[in-house]
Amino acid sequence: MLCNSSYNITLRTAFAARSKPHDAFISIARNLVEAAGGFSITDLFPSIKLLPMISGMRAKLERWHQDLDAMLESIIEEHRARNANTKESDDVTDDLVDVLLNLQDHGGLEFPLRTENIKAVILDMLIVGTETSSTTIEWAMSEMIKNPRILEKAQAELRQVYDRTGDVNELDLHELKYLKLVMKETLRLHPPVSLLLPRESRERCKINGYEIPAKTKVIVNAWAIGRDSNYWNEAERFYLERSIDSSVDYKGTNFEFIPFGAGGRICPGMSYGMAVVELFLAQLLYHFDWKLPNDMKNEDLDMTLIFGATARRKRDLRLIPIPYHPPLSVQ
Repeated sequence: MLCNSSYNITLRTAFAARSKPHDAFISIARNLVEAAGGFSITDLFPSIKLLPMISGMRAKLERWHQDLDAMLESIIEEHRARNANTKESDDVTDDLVDVLLNLQDHGGLEFPLRTENIKAVILDMLIVGTETSSTTIEWAMSEMIKNPRILEKAQAELRQVYDRTGDVNELDLHELKYLKLVMKETLRLHPPVSLLLPRESRERCKINGYEIPAKTKVIVNAWAIGRDSNYWNEAERFYLERSIDSSVDYKGTNFEFIPFGAGGRICPGMSYGMAVVELFLAQLLYHFDWKLPNDMKNEDLDMTLIFGATARRKRDLRLIPIPYHPPLSVQ
């Protein structure tokens, strides 16, 4: 449910209601996510250049790429045609494709924005953002269910803010200080992508006595860094108070905490993804109380994970929602 909702939110953000991507679009995106996180013998023997062709993975990736490229090209051309026939007086809300096309046509960036760049941004949001957002939401809910005191405080904050109107919206998200602590600790223990996208070393170097040649593929384990006891006290504990009055943040300037990467290739969808996750969690926590099924105790919740493109729960989180009714004064 969470994953499907994330896909729907991203599709509406990117294409609004002006385009209707087929189910094939989402299907191919999911195939790419699974392929990125799955086992491939070519990873064990990267020097054998024929393996990608023998395994058949390259042919699959090329076919998926061609199909996605054709769909995106069609969507972009549809937006261009409609924008050409839209008057300034028309009440039309721009979606992501409209914004990017406007930047392409009128400039405003330090570099030219090509159609290929627009396609890449959309794919980053759809393929990476949706899977990581749903995984982060599920882990945040899991940790709060495991720690009822934290869940209670997060809901109390939300209801204090939103009981005034009875409507959860993004305009008041900045007031949710405690929920932001929940998010930071969730990202530390459960980064959206446990192994960051591969980088390549520019020059020869030595790290802890190991010789790293130039042009070596480097994979950073963000999951292990966030649990390193050299940098985090009680590293395995979900402890929100560690972030109070702390300048350490997830935006790439503190290398002990890099769930989105760092530097020039930090995740471009970080701000969008965090907004989606915070708003989604706020909706879930405000409108419902939550409990485990079958009288299960909170401390018995299984937190086992499996690694893939994202570090997901081994077993889906199953909870019973209990509708919350705000005070009559705001209804």
